[in-house]
Amino acid sequence: MDVKEDGESPFDVASDVCGLLGVHLITDEDNEEDGPGQETFEDEEPAFPPDLKWLEELYEEDDTDGDADADLAVTAVNDKKRSYAEKARMFKLRRNLDQLDCFHRQKEHDVLKAREELKLCRQYIECLVEQRDDLETEIERQKAADNGVAVFRVRAQHKHLCEKLQSEEELEGHINTELRQQELELSEVEVELGRFSSLRQEVQEEERAFQVLKNQKAATRLQQERKASQNLQLKMQHLRDKQAALLEKEEAECQEKSEEGRASRKVAARHLKETIKRMHQQNREGPEKRMQAVMSLKSNIAATQERLRVHQSRAKATAQKKEQRQRQLRESLQAQGIDSVKHMHQQKQLEDIKRKQEELEERQKSKREEIVAKILQEGQLVKSRKRHQPLLPKPSTTDKFPLLGRVRENLLYYLDPIPPAATEGRATVQLRRFSDISSSPSSSSDVDDLEEATHQEVDHHSLADSLAEPEFSGLWEQNYKKLLSEKTTLVQTEVKQKEPALTSGKLNAPPKRVHGKELKGPPFSSKPKVILFKDFEVGEMYKKKIVLTNISYVTNHCKLLGVSAHAKDFISITFEPPGSLSTGMSCNMQAVFQPLINEDLEGEVQFASAVGPFSVPVRCTIKKCDLEVDSQFIDFGSHVVGQTISWTITLTNKGALATLFSLDTSACLSPETSHVQMASQVSANSCQETSSQNITSNDQSSSVSLGTGELQPKQESQELSEHPEESEASAAGPEGIPETCMFIDLEAQMDQIPSDSGDISLGNVREGEIGPFKRIKLEVVFTPTVPGEAKLDFHIKFSDLTSKPIPIQVRGVAVSVPVWVVQPNIDLKICMFDRLYQDRIRVQSSARTALKLTFEVCREMRKHMEILPKTGFVQAQSSFNAQLKFLPRSSLSKDAKKLFDRDTGVLEVPVTVQVAGQVKPIHFTVQAVVTSSDLRFDRTEVDFGCCSVYNSVKSSVRLTNMSLLPQEFGFVGIPQFIEVQPNDGFGTLLPQETLEIDLIFSANKSKDYKFQLTCKSEINRDFLLSCRAVGVRPPLQLSHSLVQFGATAVGDHSSAVLYLTNHQTSQNQPKQAAPPVVKDTMAPVIPRLFSFSLPQDSDISITPAAGRLLPGERCLVQVTFRPTLLDQHIKEEALRLFHRAKLLREKELERNRHSEQETKKELPVETSKGKEASVIPTISKVSGKPKTDQLSESPDPADIQPGSEQYGEARASLLLSFTQRCSEYTVPCFVSDGDPPEEDRQAQPAWSPFNTLYLELQCSAVQPPLVGTSNNGHNVIDFHQLAVGERVIKRFTVQNISKESLDLRSSVLDIDGTFVLLNALRCIRPGEKHTLVLAFSPSLEKKYCETLEVRSQEMTLEITLRGEGVLPVVTSSHPGGLLDFGYVLEKESSSHVLKLQNSSAVAVGFKVLLASVCPWRPQGGADLVALLLGGYKDSKVQLDVGTQNYSGRSVFSVGPAEGSIAPGQSQDIPITFQPDHPSVNYCDRLTIELINKSKVCVLDLRGAASSHNMYLCGGDPLTVPIESLLPPLLFSQPQLTAESEVMEKPTIPVLVTLQARYSAGALIPAVRELQVGCIRSTQPSKKSGDFHWENVASLQQHGFSVEPSKGTVKTGHKRTITVTWTPQSGYKPYDVVETCVPLTLKGDETNVYRVTLMALVSTDAD
Repeated sequence: MDVKEDGESPFDVASDVCGLLGVHLITDEDNEEDGPGQETFEDEEPAFPPDLKWLEELYEEDDTDGDADADLAVTAVNDKKRSYAEKARMFKLRRNLDQLDCFHRQKEHDVLKAREELKLCRQYIECLVEQRDDLETEIERQKAADNGVAVFRVRAQHKHLCEKLQSEEELEGHINTELRQQELELSEVEVELGRFSSLRQEVQEEERAFQVLKNQKAATRLQQERKASQNLQLKMQHLRDKQAALLEKEEAECQEKSEEGRASRKVAARHLKETIKRMHQQNREGPEKRMQAVMSLKSNIAATQERLRVHQSRAKATAQKKEQRQRQLRESLQAQGIDSVKHMHQQKQLEDIKRKQEELEERQKSKREEIVAKILQEGQLVKSRKRHQPLLPKPSTTDKFPLLGRVRENLLYYLDPIPPAATEGRATVQLRRFSDISSSPSSSSDVDDLEEATHQEVDHHSLADSLAEPEFSGLWEQNYKKLLSEKTTLVQTEVKQKEPALTSGKLNAPPKRVHGKELKGPPFSSKPKVILFKDFEVGEMYKKKIVLTNISYVTNHCKLLGVSAHAKDFISITFEPPGSLSTGMSCNMQAVFQPLINEDLEGEVQFASAVGPFSVPVRCTIKKCDLEVDSQFIDFGSHVVGQTISWTITLTNKGALATLFSLDTSACLSPETSHVQMASQVSANSCQETSSQNITSNDQSSSVSLGTGELQPKQESQELSEHPEESEASAAGPEGIPETCMFIDLEAQMDQIPSDSGDISLGNVREGEIGPFKRIKLEVVFTPTVPGEAKLDFHIKFSDLTSKPIPIQVRGVAVSVPVWVVQPNIDLKICMFDRLYQDRIRVQSSARTALKLTFEVCREMRKHMEILPKTGFVQAQSSFNAQLKFLPRSSLSKDAKKLFDRDTGVLEVPVTVQVAGQVKPIHFTVQAVVTSSDLRFDRTEVDFGCCSVYNSVKSSVRLTNMSLLPQEFGFVGIPQFIEVQPNDGFGTLLPQETLEIDLIFSANKSKDYKFQLTCKSEINRDFLLSCRAVGVRPPLQLSHSLVQFGATAVGDHSSAVLYLTNHQTSQNQPKQAAPPVVKDTMAPVIPRLFSFSLPQDSDISITPAAGRLLPGERCLVQVTFRPTLLDQHIKEEALRLFHRAKLLREKELERNRHSEQETKKELPVETSKGKEASVIPTISKVSGKPKTDQLSESPDPADIQPGSEQYGEARASLLLSFTQRCSEYTVPCFVSDGDPPEEDRQAQPAWSPFNTLYLELQCSAVQPPLVGTSNNGHNVIDFHQLAVGERVIKRFTVQNISKESLDLRSSVLDIDGTFVLLNALRCIRPGEKHTLVLAFSPSLEKKYCETLEVRSQEMTLEITLRGEGVLPVVTSSHPGGLLDFGYVLEKESSSHVLKLQNSSAVAVGFKVLLASVCPWRPQGGADLVALLLGGYKDSKVQLDVGTQNYSGRSVFSVGPAEGSIAPGQSQDIPITFQPDHPSVNYCDRLTIELINKSKVCVLDLRGAASSHNMYLCGGDPLTVPIESLLPPLLFSQPQLTAESEVMEKPTIPVLVTLQARYSAGALIPAVRELQVGCIRSTQPSKKSGDFHWENVASLQQHGFSVEPSKGTVKTGHKRTITVTWTPQSGYKPYDVVETCVPLTLKGDETNVYRVTLMALVSTDAD
């Protein structure tokens, strides 16, 4: 429904008004006027309120239902389906109308509430007035009674009541203002409701129609649901019938089964009876058999017992012999100095290994039997399948079981019994040759690895006999073999043409697509992947079997191409082509390696297949040495003198090459190996840490024996050779130990050789040979003889040149006594003076008897330290605990000067423990850091000075913790007039920390204050601080000393109103408790000057900032907080954004450079293309240089001016990332002691510091939700200077940068002002922008300034509008009036240039208006008719618009029609006269006016046109100054011949009237002038002309004379002809003398003018 009047809908007006009220009605016109970025009903679905969610479902049904909606649409309004947009519009209108109603109700409620508040306020004012009158009466009564005390009391009440009455009156005025505003808003809302009454009725009608449609749809849906429920009931009934039938069937089946069960039970019972009968018969025969079995069992038991006795006796004898042998062996080992316990343990380990080996062989046998059984079962299965499927093709068996026969033969081969010796030997060989096939890098001691190696070696030897031998020969003898070979050769030729270079070390092949699938990798997989011959010997032969498996998606084959060229002489391949292999099938080949040189070798075996070539890598390595030890650092720790401790290190050779080793204890290495060891440069500390970690983590590999003796290397080598796997497993240690661990230089090594290094010695094994995969244990013995530290450094050198020497470091400490203190250094940490600290002293004894202990403390420390008990006994091999008490006194620095360092506080006390029977005492040290517990103030007294009773004074003191421990403190017993912060005077001070304590003093009276503050520490120590202050009462008082502004957005402002009062009156003169100088003096009652001093660069403004207050006067002070961004921060942000953009640009250039380089590499190497590719990078480099140069220039912060683009971007960035900023300001208000002296009013008055007031401001700035994005972020729109009457439009864009939608409203601009807001505000969502359109049209010559407030829920954005009106000063080169173009030939033109000069300071627009083309000119010649009917009396009267061209074009043309003239510039306006037919009545009026409708000049344009170059002018007009109203050619004329036209050429009549005057008896002749001219033409044929009068003699007879009578006129010039009439004698008055004389003009044509001269005499009276 569209309601429009004159192109404007009432909804447009309503939207503007409702927008100001916070309600917006959405109409169709809004959608039509919105741009493409606005929301429309067609593009976006409407948003439904929560209570209308069912409508959305109804709309969905309208879209999905087809036939049902078509039926409903028939019954809808207007017999057609309502569109979705109409429905949405209806509900949106209803929603907006409801919102308007709600808004109306709210306004009514607000009005009623305001009226009620106003009523209550007035009642309260009346009550206060009555009370004031009563008090005034009371004052008069008390004055009469001469009661001064009561008078003062009642006057105080009267003053308080008057103040309250004044505040209530202000409140009444405020409420009254609000009531008027709300009544105005209510009236506006009621007007809007009246305007939308028709719209409300239409919406109600649409809703009723929609409700009818909804009811119809509900009825239809109900019918559908009923039909669906009936169908569902029918289905359920059918299902129940079906279930009943199934139940009946199941019951019948159960009954049949039960009958069968009864029959089977009968049969079972019969068989059971028969079985019982047989059992009874057997039971009769059973006792005899049982007796025989029992007798045999007895005899067996007896025999078994006898065998057990014999076995036990043998076992005892064997055990005794074994024990005897062990005893003898132990004695012999001890005699040899060998650890017998360790030797016996190793023997047990050997026996266990043999036992495990036997068990392994048994398990292998059982596994062999299981495998054979499974193979036989599979064979039978295959045979049975062949019998059941005799018609299947023969290749199927080959496809499914290609290697079944070969695998069976291989398994039967290695399952044959093998002698144990051969097995062990073969296992040993496999451990050496095929160690790389095992799962781990190094061999392990597990028996399963040996089994795997055995299996692999058996496979290598046994499976080589059955390679590439088909089971069915018929398949290969048929034609299929030929066809397959032909296909294979074709594929191989294609592969060879496309074969790429094979990469070594990988099975390489290009990807192929087979059956739509891409084959990645090689077509065959190799097992093993790499053919490895490790630790080979020259002259030997090595064989290895390789299995190739087809892993492609098709049937494939493989063909051997050969071996790498450099490996052909050493490696040979035995391979028989197996033919075609299906996917998953495999074939075998054998590689034989015969080394001739002792060098590493790498190569590959190349194959060809139907899919593509592939290769198998081959790698051969020689024997090498790989030596390591389990520990390079040995620390024996502390041991008592006389003990012997041994440490065993294991030297392991993981390589296959034997080498000789030797232990070198020399300090300096040989020249050959010194460079190897010095290259490491590892410090001794790191070596110790590494070795200690390795010792703790590898306890199984390193052994420490506390006994004496050594192991024989021969026995160790035998054990290791018999069990290589155990030796290899134990040799696997951490790899993080460095190769060499020694000191940095050789001189340090020489210095560190101790004199008592003989306490550490090496074992008997100092040199020898270590074989491949062998281990040798080396022993180091520590036998301390002298207390102290023993050191020994030695190296293990090898004969192999490739092996580096291994350094070993040995350390040990010898202790001389069996009694020692467990903790030789007792650290009491940090202690305070006069505090008790305790600790435990533990003494350990390893002696076999109890010993007496006596603790002795040095004499200096006996006042401060005590050990209890002083004497005690430590039991044998036990410990003793004593208690240490430490109480440091303040005299510690004096008593123990040598033990206590006063500067650092470090105390080291040596304590001695005397052991009975022991000469050397035990020494240990007690360490502590003794510190003070003092808290120190930076000053002893705090003077707050003079403090106003209206303000608080803060003074800061610094509290320092002099202790090395943290201390808690607290101020206790604080008076009410002082406050201690932070945390109310409580806290914790860290060691040596200084905390600033704020003391806030608030005087409550005018007096002197002296008090002490007590600071108590956690150990109950008190520290006093003296304070003093003087309380004063200033003559002025602020109503509030603290102002807390709410969260104010940047760009917004918050204001607070305060009152500054001069409370001094003649009746109230307070005593001024000021400094001692002015103490007890009365403050004079005089006017006071005040001045607020604002801090620099603050966002605070105070109005008024200064003033004068009379006694008893109060002044209103407004404090405004306007948070802004500092210019310095904005400039820093601009620099940061510049550098960021620079980095991004550099990264982009670098990325482009890399991409260009990559594209250059990818281009094919061709001559023509290569030249083009070489040109591209050079161009990019050249183009990139200036960009980098520009980016490298960093702008100067001073060059970034406000209003620039960089400044605006930086400001927007800071606003987007702005966080809350809190600040506090203290603004002093200085109060003078009075007015300036009368002698010099300009002098500064005396300002007293005691009268100063302080105003504390707490400000919080937050991120603005609304910012202006136009004008580089500045909220000032400057229209600059504009001519009066003109209009300029500017746009200002605001953006919502918050996370919530903002409903924008604006303040009302001055109705009679010059600034206008042209568009309405709306609600903008987060991130959206809205543009304000503002217009400025000055009406006077002055400056204008106005503030527009854009309000939202969170902030108010102020936009300052500025402009200046300037009067335009434009002058014209022509003063105005008549502008005559003269005579022009027809169809030619004449021009005149008019110049306009702008002398004003602004650009001025102008318009050029011609009367002939103005739209308001009357049409149809009505003005001409009126002129004709009114008579034509005055010949000089002319019309504004005269004769026009026949062609319709204007006779006078002007350009440009409009424009603008810049300040101080000029504009040329050419005027062109171009007639198309002869006429002397061409005229027009030209008006030049400015935009403000002021006229610069008005020109009357005149012109005449002639068809010949000669013309005559100056006579009296014979016709009206206009042409005929009828067309000139309406009647028919006879056609004239050329001769008749020449002979009868008409003459042109001219009338000249002359009047002679008779005055004062004298006759004045009449004189008239005629002008003959020659028109200048653009045609070269036009020449000058001449003229002559005819019958001049007849003229003289009548008194006329003509001068000149003939002459010549040049082109473009005029000649004046003077006609004079002098009356002759005999002239009668009032007679008219008339004569006619022809005048001939000769030019391009000859024209004859018939000039009629009429003369008469007139008198003065006439």
